[in-house]
Amino acid sequence: MFRYSTVRSITPYSRQFSSTARALFAPGTRIPAGLQGIHENSPGNSVEIADQVSNGKFIIVGVPAAFSPACSAKHVPGYIKLLPEFKKKGITEIFVTAVNDSFVTKAWAEQLKCPPGIRMLADTQGTFANAGGLLFDSINIFGNRRSVRYALVVDNGKVTAQFVEPDKIGVDVTSAESVYESL
Repeated sequence: MFRYSTVRSITPYSRQFSSTARALFAPGTRIPAGLQGIHENSPGNSVEIADQVSNGKFIIVGVPAAFSPACSAKHVPGYIKLLPEFKKKGITEIFVTAVNDSFVTKAWAEQLKCPPGIRMLADTQGTFANAGGLLFDSINIFGNRRSVRYALVVDNGKVTAQFVEPDKIGVDVTSAESVYESL
């Protein structure tokens, strides 16, 4: 019927893309409340991250995928190893978020033998990562959208430091050692 089809917006032209991630978890911003799809250990155990980090000093670590080589061999084990040192610096807890389901993150925590003080959270729909502008299209690597590798230092609900890997998946500026040295 129609050889070519054109879809036009009824609103005036506006730029709809960005080549850099939005820094919504920038220092000075608060961790947002009301995000859905964040669970610990099972789908029935929803976690409100904003409430969890409202009183004390915390680190939130975002990883691209549970059980991936860099996440399992280097990134999270670094935080496990340095947990006592982080505690001495006043860190209350460390949260590790991954865009996976809660059964996967629970099994991963068990496999890594995460001690008390490190909590694995399933960001099942990527809502937390997306709220920070830290969700990326990783279809070619992981099959869907995943979290950029990042770390946040949060004091009484407010971000005081943000570390984001420039290539989205490497382990350099977000390593436990780098974050520890910044405290």
